[in-house]
Amino acid sequence: MTGLVVCVTVLVVASAYGVLHRRRSGRVRVRGRDDGRRLGAAELGGELGARATLVQFSSAFCAPCRATRRVLGEVAEMVPGVTHVEIDAEARLDLVRALDILKTPTVLVLDAEGRVVRRAAGQPRRADVIAALGEAV
Repeated sequence: MTGLVVCVTVLVVASAYGVLHRRRSGRVRVRGRDDGRRLGAAELGGELGARATLVQFSSAFCAPCRATRRVLGEVAEMVPGVTHVEIDAEARLDLVRALDILKTPTVLVLDAEGRVVRRAAGQPRRADVIAALGEAV
């Protein structure tokens, strides 16, 4: 009987953790540690957008990174003045450490001056990215 109680408890806790993790993954949010941090064209390896820049940190074997690349590319085409820059996290470990990137894909939303205004860890939804762009301008 004790084993059954332990098993049910473990299943309930694991399920709650899974639901919470899934809800938070890909959510575009503000982080206090990003306040005032700026990135330039030299650090990104590409030009900043006139209105905003979507910076995606990816790795070679990351399946959600491919879907994120597609979503961000579509958003950059839809919204004038927005560019999408993809950075290989393995090749730019210095930048990954400086920006506290913990997983791929991670998306940073930069304003026209290169300030980090939003961040999403995981695969973001198109609507969330568009809403974050509205706040970045």
